Amino acid sequence: MRVLKFGGTSLANPERFLQAADIIEKAHLADQAAGVLSAPAKITNHLVAIVDKAQTGESYESHLTEATDIFNNIINGLYAVNNNFDREGLSAFIKAELDDICNIAAEAAKNKFCPDNIGATVHSRGEKLSIAMMKAWFEAKGYEVTRIDPIEKLLAHGSYLESSVDIAESTKRIEALSIPKKNVVLMAGFTAGNEQGELVLLGRNGSDYSAACLAACLKANVCEIWTDVDGVYTCDPRLVPDAICLESMSYQEAMELSYFGAKVIHPRTIGPLVPLNIPCLIKNTHNPEAPGTIIDSNVVNDNLKVKGITNLDNVAMFNVSGSGMQGMVGMAARVFTAMSQAGISVNLITQSSSEYSISFCVPVKAVEKALCALNNTFAQELKDGSLDPVEVIKDLSIISVVGDGMRTAKGIAARFFSALAQANISIVAIAQGSSERSISAVVPLNKAIEAVKATHKALFNNKKVVDVFLVGVGGVGGELIEQITTQKEYLAKKDIEIRVCALANSNKMLLNENGLSLDNWRADLESATQPSDFDVLLSFIKLHHVVNPVFVDCTTAQSVANLYSRALKEGFHVITPNKKANTSSYAYYQEMRENARQSQHKFLYETNVGAGLPVIENLQNLLAAGDEVEKFEGILSGSLSFIFGKLEEGSSLSEATTIAKEKGFTEPDPRDDLSGQDVARKLLILARECGYPLELED
Repeated sequence: MRVLKFGGTSLANPERFLQAADIIEKAHLADQAAGVLSAPAKITNHLVAIVDKAQTGESYESHLTEATDIFNNIINGLYAVNNNFDREGLSAFIKAELDDICNIAAEAAKNKFCPDNIGATVHSRGEKLSIAMMKAWFEAKGYEVTRIDPIEKLLAHGSYLESSVDIAESTKRIEALSIPKKNVVLMAGFTAGNEQGELVLLGRNGSDYSAACLAACLKANVCEIWTDVDGVYTCDPRLVPDAICLESMSYQEAMELSYFGAKVIHPRTIGPLVPLNIPCLIKNTHNPEAPGTIIDSNVVNDNLKVKGITNLDNVAMFNVSGSGMQGMVGMAARVFTAMSQAGISVNLITQSSSEYSISFCVPVKAVEKALCALNNTFAQELKDGSLDPVEVIKDLSIISVVGDGMRTAKGIAARFFSALAQANISIVAIAQGSSERSISAVVPLNKAIEAVKATHKALFNNKKVVDVFLVGVGGVGGELIEQITTQKEYLAKKDIEIRVCALANSNKMLLNENGLSLDNWRADLESATQPSDFDVLLSFIKLHHVVNPVFVDCTTAQSVANLYSRALKEGFHVITPNKKANTSSYAYYQEMRENARQSQHKFLYETNVGAGLPVIENLQNLLAAGDEVEKFEGILSGSLSFIFGKLEEGSSLSEATTIAKEKGFTEPDPRDDLSGQDVARKLLILARECGYPLELED
């Protein structure tokens, strides 16, 4: 027996519904199959909205209409493929169910209240209708179907909206069915029954858990979770396109990943499978040939010490601290007993070694309830001052790194925290599981995606990716683009990828978070409609959570040079041949370096002096080694040297200057060279490198 669960996206329309049916049929022909179905995509959201809006007096009719349209679209599509399909019977059944929901909503609107037991019957109606449609489809094809009623056969304990299945009792009930081998088995997900025979829910997105429970009760060979991705990835592929699809992982790794926010599998799914050693296979409904990810007890040596990176968003952290906690027995127990009695799940715990404080994270929706519970529990301590007022930090995310191999691998934590530091992400708290298979960092919510990207890059990607934002596409900028293009293959061999994410001239700019095509960049920039705007660049890197943005200025404009300090502060590295910034006021010169130091970003300007020769780098190295500059000699203007040489050969000044400009020796405006201004800037830069607080006027 194989148990196959299909989520809402796998049942969203007739084409996907038929694809799921085909997979169940093939599995049944090979080895009897049981299908566990969610509601079609968006249905549960509509049903929840109907109940919620009815209670507050808001209009809910549009949700009812959209839900009706989704179901009608599916049954019409199934009938179009097989006219034996009982469309009329299904239409009448669906109408009756939705009419019942309409009556419940009207009652809720009248009373401005809907009890949880009634709400649960509405929330789960989509799964019931999915099973009705799938059963009718298989019967239209001549199959006999056994529909397992989860309210009768799965005994659960808990609340109406979130209960846990009693596997032992449920197994007895299902075994009593004596299901014929030839029958296709179907069961609605998300629901079970309590001891009174009432419908209860298994928690939002609980159909995975339903499938695991059924697999355990049937002692199935495998529990297959069919979804819209190829398997379990090293992190969310929507955040990191080069995330790796894992071949296998252990039960423990899967539980850690799902607990800390991995969306592909429900946190409670693995529990029922472990005692019976039933493998869980994650497969893609839209790509059934892909091998998927197998989750079981077998340890596969795949050289991946880390299996995944997750982000659990929208959490808040409580800090309980005070002198009264030091040496006081039972304080931690009182904190977490208060949370337990309030029905609040704690996501992460950390305590200072001084016993002065305990910090823990809870879902942000539970903040008010948790704060009330703590204030009541420690009312006396808060009153007499032995405890400080409870501190709450909202808008946080827990970033977790998970892998069985972390127990033996050295340096994983160092690389994790180093990646966050390099991305300029502050860490609010740190925790590690005693099993050593996970380590977590609490970070600001608005930095969560950047944290995931930076961590994945540090732990899984040996390739160094540089995202270039290039301003100035004249002679120097154009040549840089040419070099990036011609050196692409060479850099790839060194595991380096340079992506030009922005090109800008004084009027327009092009942007692409995945890198622009440079094949026809001049024409593309000419036809661009986005005006050049540094604020748009800043918004762009924040919107797309660019981890390693590099601002390259190939202009000679003072206005662009004036942006460097802000660019460094806002997260850019800055690389420039433009001398204007380093020869602006000494206060600005210091401000740029301070912002680079504070943000841990690089400010590189080697070509300010000596073009391609490493003059500045060598000077910096000599000074760092303790050497002192006694004297400096040099020809600081290659263009003037070239022009004077041409004059000696008999050329006129205008001819010599024109030739020098054509060869790219001069500044874009040759008057900077001829006036001595360019030489003055180079001298000032070198003097400032030596520690002299001079201005250009000096």
